[in-house]
Amino acid sequence: MQRWFAYFSLWLRVRSVFERGLFTQRLAKNLVTIWLFLLIALPALTLSPAATLASIHIYNEQPGQTTFRSKQSLRDRSDRSWQVILFKRYQSNELQGLYLRLVGFPGMVAPNSQKSLRIATGSSTQWQAQPALDPQTQSLPENAAQYDVTKAIADLAGDIPLQVDIPLANGSTAQLIVPPFAVHEWRDLNAQSPT
Repeated sequence: MQRWFAYFSLWLRVRSVFERGLFTQRLAKNLVTIWLFLLIALPALTLSPAATLASIHIYNEQPGQTTFRSKQSLRDRSDRSWQVILFKRYQSNELQGLYLRLVGFPGMVAPNSQKSLRIATGSSTQWQAQPALDPQTQSLPENAAQYDVTKAIADLAGDIPLQVDIPLANGSTAQLIVPPFAVHEWRDLNAQSPT
């Protein structure tokens, strides 16, 4: 709201200067063009979630091993920050798995890495993702857990928000809402292959 007030205030100043004849008509037109850019284009650029998106990263970790990764920072309904990392790894062009790693802020939250994760859409569709470590990971710190989400991601038909229920070590559940732009990136990652 303050941004729109600032734009309106700027417009009034430009108009009054123009009406007083202090600027030439050409300079006034340039100022109006700048004002229109600020009014239309700048908010679209700063408010667009796509502008802040991380892209899919590809790592050739060693000969014959390729990992595709998407990393987002999301907050749960209790306003705790999580790193949400979806990745899949190929070894000699053979898929080793598609995993979702959830990392909470150390000392603030600890997922129960022995219980399954629940992923749901706004409708009745839901999946249970079992805890699973990829072959290269021996263990994770207490503030992280990892799940096999191959079935859930493969079943996604569109870029719809997802609710992820994370079982915590204290017996409660954290709820993350994964926004459509992140789901879109996950679906793109699922379609990637090393060839």
